[in-house]
Amino acid sequence: MSELIARAKLFSAIEGGSTFWAREVFSNGATFVLERALNGGYDPVKYARTLEKLRAANPDQLLQNISDAGAKFLTPADQAWPQTLSDLAAPPIALVVKGDPAFLTGDSLAIVGTRNPTQYGVRIAQDFAAGFVDREWAIISGGAYGVDAAAHKGALVAEGVTVAVIASGIDVNYPAGHARLFAEIAELGCLVSEVPPGTPAIPARFLTRNRLIAALSNATLVVEAAFRSGSLRTARDAAELMRPVMAIPGPITSPVSEGCHRLIGERAAEIVTSIADAVEFLSPM
Repeated sequence: MSELIARAKLFSAIEGGSTFWAREVFSNGATFVLERALNGGYDPVKYARTLEKLRAANPDQLLQNISDAGAKFLTPADQAWPQTLSDLAAPPIALVVKGDPAFLTGDSLAIVGTRNPTQYGVRIAQDFAAGFVDREWAIISGGAYGVDAAAHKGALVAEGVTVAVIASGIDVNYPAGHARLFAEIAELGCLVSEVPPGTPAIPARFLTRNRLIAALSNATLVVEAAFRSGSLRTARDAAELMRPVMAIPGPITSPVSEGCHRLIGERAAEIVTSIADAVEFLSPM
């Protein structure tokens, strides 16, 4: 069995973000892990669900579904594979990419934040996205409503590159209102998914995909975020990878700025108030 087919079979059966399985594959290779799994090499009780999925997985069908969606199955064997993903505690087994995967390896800034931003937050996300694409950086975000969408649109309006790391299958427009936006991103940048086509978005997948946003980016900017926000998870993931984290301050009365103020107060993020601030902060990179 080829490494590609083995990796496709594992990708079909193992949920992204599993530290155990990711490290097994990263350390030993997909073919070794698959053969060991199918020959009783892993605890049949502890890993019963995964082993059942592995036995039922159809790698040829997966690869066909990816091709039918106009996407590519990207593995560490591919030249376009982003080596920065190796820094993660749970590197992805593979990625499904629609668009040009070459955009995953250049300089990039992650812009993240709340799904319910103020007009101030929308403007800031768009302005910073445009400012960085003018400097030939790609903009990475999660394709959600709010700050994510503003960042993607800011990059596209400035005729730059943007990448959306989504929590569903590459052929699932979630949120549905972003079908047109996703089509533009796939044409001018790329869409990235860690799950097979047809897979729905569930809350846990948003958290696991956040680590990919952090790992694919040189730095992360949090624009607006509530005190308990998924965007803070992306910031923490970036910090764990020793990547710079920046945060935009807002009014002290604004609930959607509480998360940014928390990061700044805890010295977990650098306060930035302009594109020049951010560029200067990142200039040693």
